[in-house]
Amino acid sequence: MNNEKNSVSIGQNIKRTDAVAKVTGAAPYPGDIDMPDQLWMKIRFSDRPHARILSIDTSAAEALPGVHRVFTAQDVPVNEYGLMAKDQPVLCGPGSHSSIPGDDRVRCYMDMVALVVADNEAIAAEGVRLIKIEYEDLPAVFDMEEAIKDGAPLIREGNPNNILVHYRIRHGDIDDGFAKADVIIEGDYETGYQEHAFLQPEAGVGYLDEEGRVTVVVAGQWTHEDQGLIAHALALPEEQVRVIYPAIGGAFGGREDMSVQIVLALAAYKLQRPVKTIWSREESIHYHHKRHPVNVHAKWGATREGKLVAIQARIIGDAGPYNYTSTKVLANANLMATGPYVVDNCHVDTYAVLTNNICTGAFRGFGAPQAAFAAEGMMNRLADELGIDPITIRLMNSIDEGSITSVGTPLPAGVSMPRVIEKAALESYWKAENGGWAQAQLEQPANPSLRRGIGFACGYKNVGYSFGFPEQSWATVELFGAVEIEQVIVRHGGADVGQGAHTVMAQMAAEAVGVPLKRVRLLTHDTAETQTAGSASASRMTFMAGNAIKGAAERALEAWKAEERPAKVTYQYRPPKTTMYDPMTGKSEPNFAYGYVAQAVEVEVDIDTGHIYVRRVVSADDVGKAINPQLVQGQIEGAVIQALGYAVMEHLISDKGRIRNPYLSSYLIPTVLDIPIEVKSVILEYADPIGPWGARGMAEMPFIPLGPAIAAAVKDATGVWVDALPLVPDRVVAALRAHGVGGV
Repeated sequence: MNNEKNSVSIGQNIKRTDAVAKVTGAAPYPGDIDMPDQLWMKIRFSDRPHARILSIDTSAAEALPGVHRVFTAQDVPVNEYGLMAKDQPVLCGPGSHSSIPGDDRVRCYMDMVALVVADNEAIAAEGVRLIKIEYEDLPAVFDMEEAIKDGAPLIREGNPNNILVHYRIRHGDIDDGFAKADVIIEGDYETGYQEHAFLQPEAGVGYLDEEGRVTVVVAGQWTHEDQGLIAHALALPEEQVRVIYPAIGGAFGGREDMSVQIVLALAAYKLQRPVKTIWSREESIHYHHKRHPVNVHAKWGATREGKLVAIQARIIGDAGPYNYTSTKVLANANLMATGPYVVDNCHVDTYAVLTNNICTGAFRGFGAPQAAFAAEGMMNRLADELGIDPITIRLMNSIDEGSITSVGTPLPAGVSMPRVIEKAALESYWKAENGGWAQAQLEQPANPSLRRGIGFACGYKNVGYSFGFPEQSWATVELFGAVEIEQVIVRHGGADVGQGAHTVMAQMAAEAVGVPLKRVRLLTHDTAETQTAGSASASRMTFMAGNAIKGAAERALEAWKAEERPAKVTYQYRPPKTTMYDPMTGKSEPNFAYGYVAQAVEVEVDIDTGHIYVRRVVSADDVGKAINPQLVQGQIEGAVIQALGYAVMEHLISDKGRIRNPYLSSYLIPTVLDIPIEVKSVILEYADPIGPWGARGMAEMPFIPLGPAIAAAVKDATGVWVDALPLVPDRVVAALRAHGVGGV
């Protein structure tokens, strides 16, 4: 074993391994990759939100010079896919081979109907336009509250009242809890869609590799899941399918579900030639899933001292017509409805509802931002109602080590929520004073139309898969050399979607083996080289990959010391098991680890125009151990800015199932001119007992509390609560005018 001083990698600001290639443009993204003799594919999407396809006439497209093949539903060997349930046709239409009832129907505009493969992109696009489809329109429903009413049009068989899932929490005695309350408040909260807006739109190339495997080079979040879904649809053994990720170009949950993977594989397999496709930005916004719109009605009761005694909530989320990850996203929202607080009596009902809107699925925070907007909004209202500062009331009710949650079981060890709340307060606008917390007074602008205010919110987020979903990660470590270890080869399939995961994996391998980082070589992003590592989601990659790599490295070192050279060990890490909700009470052990976050914000509100400028954000995040502090800071800043967009400007408009602003000129995301003066990253390191070197996952945490913190700051500035996201100017102006604030 090498004991050089420079072998220590954990806690160091190591430059990203892909930095030079990305800033120079040398790194290939899926859209950059071309192959000899390749063809081009374009997709015909649905023209209706809900209809039966009676016929598809492809003759004009097939007659177009340069068109090689038009594919429809009958060409897909097993015409079904889906991450949680195989409930969506690859291509909708007659002649389908699937187990899905009504697979000849389209249920939203993002359903695929046909593929055209041609000599070039322009010919393929013209071929798509020439396809004639005869539809029989079916009743559609676009409002999730209307969708669950008796008599509403049914989106799918087997889902009465269009309810995909209904979760319940019944903890304590809710009536007794409210009877003990000195104050009871109620509120309604609304959150909208959010577009992932990753830099590389959906793109890729499919071909047959040198061993005859159907190979897809694409951007995703889990190579082996893509491999499995492709193999299922093509009726092939998984070993006959290969998935490779080049540079990915961002994901944020938007690449968890399929886009071009299966259809590229289908075309390459059938034609025995390379096939390429690239979506435009407009296509990307129209045809991949979004963050769930969620409505919450909440009722909270507390004593006059501020102690919570009862929480009741109803949560309803729009799933679109297919599952995607809705059952899991709404399960998480259900858990987070009570916030990071202890309450003896709670009653929560959460519904994922099917509609004919665009599909919704994974997005950074995975249901927690929507639930936190309501829970933290209620906590801030409660503090306001009782005249208690927002720090004191949170510390009075905060979860802590050994706390029993709303689902009737204790949290995993390592709870740091009270310390995170205190640190965020002290690093921002509060100081401990006379047994409470005193808030700083802001200097107000000279312009009377501008008002400044401060807000606070906190939250927590699971690390790893929840509710009994199988969680594991494989890694292989090989040690080479004669007297000392000269090279370490690490095979781990985890995706680096831009967050720097591969750099951190290399750091952890170097630390575990005890060699300089330059001796570590990582093989990843290729199903032919690795075993499954799970997805780059659920804030799990550092935690799971670290434990897998650490376990493999420790065992490889033992073999090395026993003179086995080279030494090679493959190891599978499995964390403690989790359990699903009891269907009637919600009792469960939902997660094996959490991360904790608290934020303070300062905003400036123009009471005449309704514009909100977020001036400063202080984000305190317990990451357990910062493997690479600079990358942690980058994740905090990135999450804060993405959450800022969600909170104040990203307004995706859906009109009867059709996205009306599918352009970055009309769907506005933050630019450099929208960035706060300061995003202060307060990195806290309270070790997780089972995390690698104590590390917790943290990429989603800084997103979660920003929306409610901004809403609280707007209230502080103007005296008006605005309980719907995004806080776009027209919505803010309407709320201000309704309360007599601003205007001429």
